[in-house]
Order: sequence, then C-alpha cells, then structure tokens
Amino acid sequence: MRSGFEVISAGILATIQDNGRKGLGSIGVTEAGAMDEHAFCWLNRLLGNDYGTNVLEIVFGGVKLKAVGSTYFALSGAQVDATINNKPIEIWKTYKINDGDILNLGFATSGARVYLGVVGGFDINPEFRSTSVCIKEGIGGSPIKANDFLGYKSDDLRDIRKVMLRYRPDFDKPLTLRVVKGYQWDLFEKNQTEKFFSSEYIVTSQNDRMGYRLSGEKISSTSKGIISEPIAYGSIQIPSHGEPIVLLKERQTIGGYPKIGSVIPVDCFALAQRKQDSKVRFKLISLDEARELCQEFYRFFKEI
Repeated sequence: MRSGFEVISAGILATIQDNGRKGLGSIGVTEAGAMDEHAFCWLNRLLGNDYGTNVLEIVFGGVKLKAVGSTYFALSGAQVDATINNKPIEIWKTYKINDGDILNLGFATSGARVYLGVVGGFDINPEFRSTSVCIKEGIGGSPIKANDFLGYKSDDLRDIRKVMLRYRPDFDKPLTLRVVKGYQWDLFEKNQTEKFFSSEYIVTSQNDRMGYRLSGEKISSTSKGIISEPIAYGSIQIPSHGEPIVLLKERQTIGGYPKIGSVIPVDCFALAQRKQDSKVRFKLISLDEARELCQEFYRFFKEI
C-alpha cells in the first residue's frame, strides 16, 4: 500500500514547493518555489533532506491530514496550534507520525506561512525540473484540496531534532528590508529616494505569491514608464500611483514600471511571513554587502 497523507481539510491555500525553477525567465516561466526559504531550509535540515527537497507551503494554516503509513515530519515557519490525535506538538521540531494518525493545524497566530516536510520529500513528478506549483501559470499542478493524496516514502530518522530559539524569527516585530539600488535609480530625484528610505510602509491586503503592495508615502520618478524588461526577485516597482510593490516568487518575468531598488533575497523571505497591516521600512546597502549576506545564508544550509 502506498504511504502518504490523505487530505481531510485543505485550508485556504496550500501548495507543494521546492527551491523553484531556475533560469527559465527567458522563456516566460517564472521561478515559483518556497516563499520563506529560511523556514524551508531549516525544515529540510531538521529532516536530514537534501537541499531543495520539496515541502507543503500552507498559507495561514487550517490543514488537516491523515497519515497512511508511518514517517517522520516537521513543521516550520508561522506559529500555529498543531496536534497529532489532539495532542499538542511544537513547530521547528521533528516528530514521528504513525499509520492512521491525524495531523491537525490551526490558524497562524504569528506569521503567514507554515511549512510541512517529510523525510525524503513528497512523491511528486517534476515539471520543468521542479515540483513547485505555480498558481499564476498553472505549472506543477494545483493547490491541494480535500481527498487529495500526498505520497511519501515510509522512512526513518536516527534522532529527534529541534531548531534552537535563537534561529527562530519573530514575525511580529517591525521589519527593515535591506535594498540595493535598482535598474532605474537615476530616474528618482534625491528628495524622492530620501523620502522612500525615511518612510514607514504598511502591508496591504493585496499581497500574494506574486508580490506585496505597500501603503504609505507616494514616490514619483521622472519617467512615466520604461520599455518592458526582465524583473529580478525582490524588485521594488513604483507604479504611477506611487506606492511600492515588492515582487516575489511568482512575479511576472518582464515589466515596464521604474524600479527604485531590489530587496535582498534573505529579507524577501521575512517579508513573505508578514500579514496585512504589518509595518516595514527600507534601508539602502551596498551590492557587496548584499552579496555577502546572501552567500552567508546559502553557504550555511548548502554546506551542512
């Protein structure tokens, strides 16, 4: 008999994600992948999985699953009340789940996305070299729904593992997003860039896997538009209404709005955990500093 999770309740939105589709922007295929790679990478480290092994990304929680066959699993990311057979379990820790057990996730009290992983990952056929679901483009499948089956290998761990408190982020504190200058930096006058970096912005209800629209001080550029060009992860578009949009994992591959800067990837992961009405600010850093921060992050997880 095949092992896996039977989906009893699918919650608001839950999709299989790995580290995304790299290098396909030239043919119009967006990256996709786990929105919070910090939680994603810790989850796979807890489970002893290879870097980039797929997981279930769950927005706000509300998912209920029944185990068919035993395995080891863990949760990371947003704080939710989680239980196995109505007995509370912790986030950021590995557990064994046995045949017939019910895993139930409440709704997030802190953060926006909770991640569920199993030893060896979920048994999903890749599409364009990835098992990530891209909702916008309809690639890699679709969000889970009741009665779906998420196959896994019945596997084992040598020990129970837990992420230390100092590595767990606080999703409720104000967030400062570090930024490098954008492609069209020279299209923004000094008084506009100063206003941008000295202002506080609020996450609006218009936030999803494509990007986060922020509310606050309006910024203007000297250009009404640009020729459409490729868009980097974390790009901060300034549309005609003047309020910034930070583009994330399912961003369009090209766009024609001026970009004042790009949020560095490790801070995009933190932004993806902020709910509506969260407060954010921006801080300008050098390209060398941004490169060092990102290299440090990926080196930590890839070399373990």
